Amino acid sequence: MARPPNQTSQRVLIADDDPVMRHLLRSIVTKEGYDPVVVEDGREAYRILQSDADFRAGIFDMMMPHLEGLDIIRYMRTEKRLRRIPVLMISAEQDLQLMAKSFVAGATVFLTKPFNPDQFLATLRILLTNKTTPAPLPPG
Repeated sequence: MARPPNQTSQRVLIADDDPVMRHLLRSIVTKEGYDPVVVEDGREAYRILQSDADFRAGIFDMMMPHLEGLDIIRYMRTEKRLRRIPVLMISAEQDLQLMAKSFVAGATVFLTKPFNPDQFLATLRILLTNKTTPAPLPPG
């Protein structure tokens, strides 16, 4: 069934290689009324995004096998159909340079692990109410 043209997708793409984290993220996203699409690594997320842009948001772990979260964001920001999707980057690394790199790449918000469910929920709500479209990456 086709979605009316002005209705925003309720799906959220989640990519994380940790099964416990995937379960936690899926649970919170579902409780917020969104439909999670959960994958185990960046390569799977990339494959989905190549053919499907119907997502309300993306939640990506920074470090994953095959393709890292930064690489997924960089790809998304080069594709016009994916630029409108806000991204939450999560990482166990508490490195300000890494955080800055994620924002330069196009992340909307950044959250360091470990976090409690309330922290994630607050960050998720910021992500999902963000009305700005990330700027495309500058050439070079």
